Amino acid sequence: MLERKNIDEILSKYSRKISQNISSEEVTGNVSKEYTTFKKDMVPRLSRYENFVKAFSFLNLSLSVKDRNKMQRFLNVSHLDVSPEEVSAASFMGGFLTFLIGVLISVGLFFVQNREFTSQNIIFVILMLFTSVFVFYYLYSSPARLANIWRLKASSQMVPCILYIVIYMKHTSNLERAIGFASQHLRPPLALDLKKIFWDVETGKFSTIKESLDHYLQFWENDAMEFVEAFHLIESSLYEPSNTRRILTLEKALQVILDGVYDKMLVFSRDIRAPLTNLYMLGVVLPTLGLALLPLAATLLGGAIKFYHVFILFNLIIPFFVFYLTNEIMLKRPGGYGESEILEMNPNYPQYKSKKGFVYGFLIAFPFLIIGLLPFILQIGFVANLGNFPINENGFVDFNLGGLGIDFLKDLYAFDFKINLDGGAIVGPFGILALILSLFIPLSISLFFSIAYSIKTKSIIKDRESTKQLESEFANSLFQLGNRLGDGVPAEMAFSKVAESTKGQKTESFFRRVNINLHQAGMSLENAIFDPRRGAIIYFPSQLIATSMGILLESSKKGLKIAAESLMSISEYLKNISKVEQRLKDLLAEVISDMRSNMVFLAPLLSGIVVGLSAMITFILNKLSGIFLEIQQTGGADNLGFGNLSTITGLFNIFDMIPPYFMQVAIGIYIVQIIFILTTVLVTIDSGEDKLKKTHDIGKNLMRGIGIYFIVTLFAVLVLSILAAVALAGIST
Repeated sequence: MLERKNIDEILSKYSRKISQNISSEEVTGNVSKEYTTFKKDMVPRLSRYENFVKAFSFLNLSLSVKDRNKMQRFLNVSHLDVSPEEVSAASFMGGFLTFLIGVLISVGLFFVQNREFTSQNIIFVILMLFTSVFVFYYLYSSPARLANIWRLKASSQMVPCILYIVIYMKHTSNLERAIGFASQHLRPPLALDLKKIFWDVETGKFSTIKESLDHYLQFWENDAMEFVEAFHLIESSLYEPSNTRRILTLEKALQVILDGVYDKMLVFSRDIRAPLTNLYMLGVVLPTLGLALLPLAATLLGGAIKFYHVFILFNLIIPFFVFYLTNEIMLKRPGGYGESEILEMNPNYPQYKSKKGFVYGFLIAFPFLIIGLLPFILQIGFVANLGNFPINENGFVDFNLGGLGIDFLKDLYAFDFKINLDGGAIVGPFGILALILSLFIPLSISLFFSIAYSIKTKSIIKDRESTKQLESEFANSLFQLGNRLGDGVPAEMAFSKVAESTKGQKTESFFRRVNINLHQAGMSLENAIFDPRRGAIIYFPSQLIATSMGILLESSKKGLKIAAESLMSISEYLKNISKVEQRLKDLLAEVISDMRSNMVFLAPLLSGIVVGLSAMITFILNKLSGIFLEIQQTGGADNLGFGNLSTITGLFNIFDMIPPYFMQVAIGIYIVQIIFILTTVLVTIDSGEDKLKKTHDIGKNLMRGIGIYFIVTLFAVLVLSILAAVALAGIST
């Protein structure tokens, strides 16, 4: 008994000493440091949303069983460590707080405005209610979008994953080592998923790799059944009695995933035609055509429609509607095909993350923004005093266009601000020059983003195009290298022979550099390719080349014949994959090209013409209002047979019109928003989750779309306004 007591005292004594030496920050609960590092690798970019949701974990909102299961699946796929109830609570609180802020601001304005609750206050509250609904929808649907991003990124690597495993298992029939080989040569997120298969075995969750793999494949049963079937064929190859049947089963696995991806994209290309057409008609064509009626509608409704209503409709409500429709389309895109390159691994990635492009974009775009705001800037007192600007009878900086010597432009002002004698409110500008200057506002916005995005992506996009061209040639070069190895030529000699036979191609540089490292630097084959300082691979940052060379080194351990067969198999499979990718591009080409032409050509063209028509209508109403008012003041109504002009002048009251300046700014900014949204959905359809291509295409499409819009609108405004001025010149005389 005494001995047991002494043992307990010793254990207690040293337990206290050990606990004093262990920092409490190293281990938290039952989570190990290795798991914390692993999870940080799994979801490095999703912690911001996760932290936001956790902030409202005190509020527990229950969901139906169906909604909870659906939400939980999204959370599992996106690897978010939150519960469906926490997501719903955070979404509700986000929307509620947004609406509460709007109400508080509205109440503050109520007291500032001498306790007068105007129509603007009501509109602001309605707008904040709409915004709160959008915030709720955005937060609640974020797990679905994040899961879709993860799914598209991972599924774009499925074909290479099956390829690597098949190639490895053709010479080494070991599933565990094949998955490990694929996880080393793939990139996140699929590489991390494969590593998690090993992690679950090491932590005791599953006893074998096969059990862990089968559990992981359950995630893809609904989204990528061809991936699951290919893995099951790979597993079944382990039980084939002969080597010939085993290799045929492995080749069948690769063919299954290629055919499955093609079939799904074929169905998807047919299904999205109608949604994209409806999206373009409802989100672009109809709103733009309705814009032409707004000047007349605002006048007939007695000024009930204001310019800020146009901004709310075109720059908030319709873009949200378009965003909702495009989000639904993107969620339907199947996986298995898309750009698999990881942007963060590119050597020029710091240039992509740099803010230098935005600085240059701002410096170039800001002067154009100032030009667009000149009609208002010139009305500022100290600015007007800086120069000898002409002042009209209402006290505004302005000048008469009749001074240009053109008769039909007489009595027309460049800016044309007006003062309502009834309430003293200032309205305008209605002038044609003000409308033309307003074109520089959407132009400045598009210049800012297009210049910034061009600087961010210029070098990386060139590297990607060069790498793709290199990879397209590499399949034939691999076949030649495999033939040389099959002839019994050592790998060290085969590289020099392939370099000679590929003269004039991009792959020549790679093989020649490996040959130089082998014979002049005295390196081993592995160091000649992968040495971190002089290895050939650092000059050719291609995942395909790196993996192919890794397979060469691994298979050469089994002999030259095995290495030759592996390289020739890779070459054949790469050609097949290239054919499937070209067929997929052909399937999507019609849909993507039609939508891109609508976005960067037809939509800006139609919008420019409609802005010109609305400007012409406003111009005519403005001119007629002035003519009728002049006739009424001179008492010539009875002589001309008009009778009582009060009704007519009431219908064409200039103070009830929407200035074309604001209408053009609203529709111009709307075109910018549409290009952002539609470019995102087109890139997702074509390439999956590809940030680089999305950023590059947005900058390119903005420059084209807004450039066409600027030219067409300028031409339409000038031509239609001149025609209207000529037609009204006879009436005024």
